[in-house]
Amino acid sequence: MYRIMIIEDDEKIRRIVADTLKKWQYDVVEVTQFDQVLTAFEHNNPHLVLIDINLPVFDGYYWCQQIRSISKVPIIFLSSRNQNMDIIMAINMGGDDFIQKPFDLDILIAKISALIRRKYTYEGDKNISFQHRGLKLHVTNSTIEYNGQTIELSRNEFILLQLMMRNLGKIVSREDLMQSLWNEEQFVDDNTLTVNVNRMRKKIAALGLEGYIVTRKGMGYLIE
Repeated sequence: MYRIMIIEDDEKIRRIVADTLKKWQYDVVEVTQFDQVLTAFEHNNPHLVLIDINLPVFDGYYWCQQIRSISKVPIIFLSSRNQNMDIIMAINMGGDDFIQKPFDLDILIAKISALIRRKYTYEGDKNISFQHRGLKLHVTNSTIEYNGQTIELSRNEFILLQLMMRNLGKIVSREDLMQSLWNEEQFVDDNTLTVNVNRMRKKIAALGLEGYIVTRKGMGYLIE
C-alpha cells in the first residue's frame, strides 16, 4: 500500500483529501505539527507528498526544499495561489506538479496515480521480467512469452498484468486496477477495465494458458 503525506493546515481540506485517499486504499499521514515537517517525513517515509504553500512557521517552498535535499519522492503542491510565478517557484523548488484550489478530487487522484505509477511501477524495472507458471512478462518491450511464443500487450494490458503478477496469490480489487490505468488525460470506468482484462485473457489463452487470471466476483482478480 502506498503512503501519502498531507501537509495542509486547513483541517477541513486535509480531512476531505485524507478520506478520499483512504477510499482509494492509500495509507495516509496527516502532518499537524508544522514546525516538525521534515521529522515527520523521515519517520513516515511516504511515497508521495501533498503540500500547501501557505503554512505556519515555514512555507511549503521551504519544506519542499528540505524534503528534496534528502529524497526524490514525488511532491504535489496544493494551493489557492494562481499566479504563474507561484507555479514556477513550486516546480523550481522541486515540486512535480501544482494543483490550484479549489480542485476536483477525481483530478487529484488521477495525478497522484500517474506520479506513483511513473515513480514506482516503472523506475528501476527496465531489466526485470516477471514469470509465473511458465508465462513471462517482459518489461522492456511489453510482451508476454510462453513456450517460445510471444504476443505484444497494449499499454493498459501491460499495466494490469504487471500489477497482478506483483501480487501473485492476492486478489487485486477492480478499484486498484482502474486506478492503475488512470492518467492525467483519461479516466477509466468499470467497462473499460472489463474490456482490457478480457482482451488480456484472450492473448494469454492464445499462448496455451487457459484460466490464468481468476475472477473473484464482487472483489477483483488474481493469479493463483
